[in-house]
Formats: sequence, structure tokens, C-alpha cells
Amino acid sequence: MTPAPLAARLTVPSGPLFFPVTAYGDDGSLDLDVYRTHVRRGVEAGAAAVFACCGTGEFHALTPEEFQDCVRAAVEETAGRVPVVAGAGYGTALAARYARLAEEAGADGLLAMPPYLVVAGQEGLLRHYRELAAATALPVIVYQRDNAVFTPETVVGLARTEGIIGLKDGLGDLDLMQRIVSAVRVEVPGDFLYFNGLPTAELTGLAYKGIGVTLYSSAVFCFAPEIALAFHRALNSDDDETVNRLVDGFYRPFVELRAQGRGYAVSLVKAGVRQTGLDVGEVRPPLHEPTEDHMKQLARLVERGYALLRAESGAAGTGAEADSRSESEFEESV
Repeated sequence: MTPAPLAARLTVPSGPLFFPVTAYGDDGSLDLDVYRTHVRRGVEAGAAAVFACCGTGEFHALTPEEFQDCVRAAVEETAGRVPVVAGAGYGTALAARYARLAEEAGADGLLAMPPYLVVAGQEGLLRHYRELAAATALPVIVYQRDNAVFTPETVVGLARTEGIIGLKDGLGDLDLMQRIVSAVRVEVPGDFLYFNGLPTAELTGLAYKGIGVTLYSSAVFCFAPEIALAFHRALNSDDDETVNRLVDGFYRPFVELRAQGRGYAVSLVKAGVRQTGLDVGEVRPPLHEPTEDHMKQLARLVERGYALLRAESGAAGTGAEADSRSESEFEESV
């Protein structure tokens, strides 16, 4: 672990939070060399933190040994420049095992995934995350989504638990999030962190910012870091015009494309990384690859996103020509 507390390092990030994909070779086995390259490029591009082996990194598909190898590789490649947060999940015993593996690999913190399969009550969920937090000295961010949805009272309990420093929301219920933020602010004054953890968090960035949630995960950073960085700068400098331009021209169409296939929140991102020239392999089952047509649409969409950046900076040539197309013409093409 680095000397600086994880919460302090994440409070005002200098760039997007990077959730790298996990690289596999042609035979489907782990490719740590390519994974290291992917992590290194992300850090060099301006990531503020690396969240290794989380949802985008196919945590569900990794063996414990592969998981630890990936976390260790991420820690070595970042070399303390940014914190490394590792996923941890399944039932309580297995989640604690993954937490200890991450700690041994040098991670700075944990992102606690929902428990496997069961739909538990609030009391059981609170006990699960408290036991996970007690399993290591690593600070824990709890991920709200699917079968792990919390009442404001439960989040107050989480915030009072030693070692739990924040909540990542992948549900998207802003009414619930506002009540959670308010309850914790009143009951547990301090610096509890909140993250917008929706699959393409930039789309709802302004809405979450309105309730005080400015931290967010960026899957787009994996394959189009310049677009993600431009959005991050605009959101944090109150440049709503640029935020809306990127939402209208890139992020909304990307979300609509992502919605055309189950699991595309991972497989479409991985396809985007391959399209940049880094062969990170295909997703493992039960996920599946995007269709050829969807991959072509993704390539055109990324081209459009970069054209928007060139137009913003006043560049001439192909960027200006690409930007001359109307929004409706572009949407028809994808």
C-alpha cells in the first residue's frame, strides 16, 4: 500500500478512474504482457486510479490465481503513481479470500462486488460487507447494483464501519442516491466517497454532479482516453457546453449501441481496445463478442468522438470535414 490514504488520493482525481480490461491470448489464457501494456498506457494517458479486475476486467471470469497475477501486474506497472483498487466478490468467505489475495499483491483498496446469486436482506448485506472490511487492512468501496441495493439506513451503517470509505452506485436511482447522501451527511459527518458507477457514467455525469457525486468510472477511457479526458476536464470545470456536446455526439449514441447486446458493457469496450491496435483478446464465456456490424458502428462512433474534439480545438482538415455532418446524418450511419 502507498503511504497516502486511498480516500485522500481519490477525493479530487486528476483524471478519469480507469477500469482496464483483462487481456487474453489466442488460446484464451491470461496475457500479462499485453495487460501490463494496457495498464501502463492508461496511467501515462492520465488515469487517476486503476481499478483492476473489476466488472470491465471480467472479475467473474478469473481464477483466484489469475486475479492475483493481474492485480500484482497492475501494481507493478503503476509503480505508486496512482492507486490500484482490486475487485472482490462472491460469497463472504470467497470475497475475503480475494481481498487477501489483493492485499498480498500490493493493492491500495478493494471494490466490493455484490454477493453471488442470493437476494439478501439489509441486515445480511451489512454483515457481509462488514466481514469483508474486517478481512484485510485495505479500504473498501461498496458497489451498489443488481442484488446489492441499500436503504439509506444501511449505507449509514456501512459508513460507520471501519475500513469502508465509499459507495459506488451502479443502480441509477437518483432519488435513492440523494436520500443516501443526505442520511450519511447527517448521521456520519466526514468524507465518505460516492461514485457514479453506471456502465457509461459520463452520460449521467451532470445529473450525479447535481447531488454532489463527482467521482465516476470511465470505461470509455480504455479505448478513447482523449475523449474521456476531455469530458472529465469539462465536467470538473463546469463547462456544460462541452459536456453536452460530447453527450449528444458521442456518449448517448455509444450507450444506445451498448444497449443492443447483453454484456456489451464489457465486450464492446474490449472490442474498442482491440480497434486501437492493442490485441487484448476476446471476452470469456458466458459473455460474447459484438457482431461485426456493431463493431463497425463503434469504429465510426469513435471517429466521430475524435472529430468533435478536433472541432472543439479549431482544427481544420478531416476533423472539420467530419464535424460538418449533421447529428441526424451521423446517427443514421450508426
